[in-house]
Amino acid sequence: MSKLKALVCGASQGIGEAVAKNLASAGVQVIALARSQDKLERLISGLPGEGHKAIVQDVGDLPGLKTQVHRLITDVGPVQILVNNSGGPKAGPLLEAEDAEFLKGFSEHVLVSHNLAKLLVPGMKAQNFGRIINIISTSVKVPIPNLGVSNTIRAAMGSWAKTLSQELAPYGITVNNVLPGYTLTPRFEALRKATSERLKISEAEVEKLWKAQTPSGRFCTPEEVASAIGFLASGSAESITGINLPVDGGRTQTL
Repeated sequence: MSKLKALVCGASQGIGEAVAKNLASAGVQVIALARSQDKLERLISGLPGEGHKAIVQDVGDLPGLKTQVHRLITDVGPVQILVNNSGGPKAGPLLEAEDAEFLKGFSEHVLVSHNLAKLLVPGMKAQNFGRIINIISTSVKVPIPNLGVSNTIRAAMGSWAKTLSQELAPYGITVNNVLPGYTLTPRFEALRKATSERLKISEAEVEKLWKAQTPSGRFCTPEEVASAIGFLASGSAESITGINLPVDGGRTQTL
């Protein structure tokens, strides 16, 4: 097999950026996808190794995304690792959500992941090796208050991934979900602010509350989440498929 290639979505910041760096450090050729050209160019220029590429694309434009990725496959050949990662739906109570919020969330998470898999899986099957890793949320196990739309969409992603893992296992392709807890990303900052406004307490008090809910007493870093993804993307994880892996300092109160 030639050098492994990975398509990393949402790679311009946060966990996606950390994943791109982790995989590049492991010798993988990274194709980083996000909306911000400036951020992607800075990322690509700093990655170790050669052959890394950037795709400037908004996942909200599904036809445009499919065109870009089809062109990528034509140019570079099979891509063996797919990291599905997209910003979560906005916070808010479930019954206050409009239909459009559900449709947007479903499209940008489930449909984007599904269509990327349809494009990349044939190349994975041809090489009898593939890794599909979805960065979703611990809400797959325990719904998170005030994230009604996100809880709904993340659960759909979890079921999509479990079903796909069973269909693709005979072809050497694994499908797994990584569930970040409180992780120091721009999403964390947005949720901290929203929680502060909803509870009418300071952001410092929100952090204190969240740490009290986390047995480790600390927040995760994007690099820690990326390390888990790097392992699942490796050949060492050949027999791990169809799982939800929390990286959350022990916060999730389920087995």
